[in-house]
Amino acid sequence: MRAAIHGICWLLACLLVVVASGCSHSQAKTISSWNPEAAAAYLDQREDWWMGWQGAARDRGTFCVSCHTALPYAFSRPALDHVLHKEAPAAGERRLVDDVIARVRQWKQIGPYYDNRGKGGSEAVRSRGTEAVLNALILANDDAGQGRISEDTRAAFENMWALQMTSGDEKGAWSWLQFGMEPWEARDSQYYGAALAALAVGTAPENYRASPEIQDNLKLLDDYLNREYPTQSLSNRMVLLWASTKLPGLLEAARRASLMDEIVSEQRRDGGWSMASLGQTWRGAGLRAYVRTWIRSDGTLADRNSDGLATGLAVFVLQQAGMPRDTPQLQRGLSWLLENQNATQGFWQATSPNLKRDPSSNIGRFMNDAATSFAVLALADAGQR
Repeated sequence: MRAAIHGICWLLACLLVVVASGCSHSQAKTISSWNPEAAAAYLDQREDWWMGWQGAARDRGTFCVSCHTALPYAFSRPALDHVLHKEAPAAGERRLVDDVIARVRQWKQIGPYYDNRGKGGSEAVRSRGTEAVLNALILANDDAGQGRISEDTRAAFENMWALQMTSGDEKGAWSWLQFGMEPWEARDSQYYGAALAALAVGTAPENYRASPEIQDNLKLLDDYLNREYPTQSLSNRMVLLWASTKLPGLLEAARRASLMDEIVSEQRRDGGWSMASLGQTWRGAGLRAYVRTWIRSDGTLADRNSDGLATGLAVFVLQQAGMPRDTPQLQRGLSWLLENQNATQGFWQATSPNLKRDPSSNIGRFMNDAATSFAVLALADAGQR
């Protein structure tokens, strides 16, 4: 009997050693198994290509800001500077901010991103609304790192508020580009844009959100975001959750908790998230909306596997919203990110929800650009290095 008990105790001790070894290995992996240098090199190369691409070129030697490459870069590259202990911003960071400043300073003279005056000018109007929000957000984020709001940023906000709609069903939002391209230029992307506007206000330093002259605008924005909330895709509402961490009162506590639970419920068995499940919209939900989650507009099957964009966004936003970093679901998400960085080129992969793209082409890498930026934000926020 004693021999049997001794044998059981010995076996349990061995198991504890194995478990402890596994935990130690997991912890070491969490701390050091991603490559920020490679991620920085990838993002810098992609932003450099974007800024020099003829398709991005705009009036007076400027370029447009894309939601897939330039905008995420504006957030993730400073985070990488911190991780890599770089005091000076990368050349791409500075050039992007300088380009935005140039367009803000020439706002009344410079042409919009898209100008179809011969077709009624709808794209020009949407271009202005979209750019006004993106300009304010990029400059507010740049100022946040310095702790002072600049005159250029104030001018960008003035441009933004001047274009906020004050009547009709879209009251409180901005005209937004709609090219049928999910998740940023689709029919429901106007809400995404309004959430970015809220994020810009909350990000701006020196308590800009308390400025008396913008309180009526903020009320319109808050009303719109709450009014349209029930019909929005989860990806849009995740951006709203991010904004709420910068702009107190944007989400009531019960809705905030429910949204976080909903995000967690979409986590896949492998620990990641998929844009196919986050991107479904309930606006006009029906058979067609359901089919779009499985079949892209070119008739090819949508990729429903976990991807870097959905996972990076989910992990980053949940952390920003205060989810403890030792939460099992968050740890599983971080592990997925750590295991899925391209070892040689530094990026995380995501695929287009709209068309089947050549993954080796520059356009085919657009979703990878956003995926890499949000993966970086999630890992940097978790203090992974």
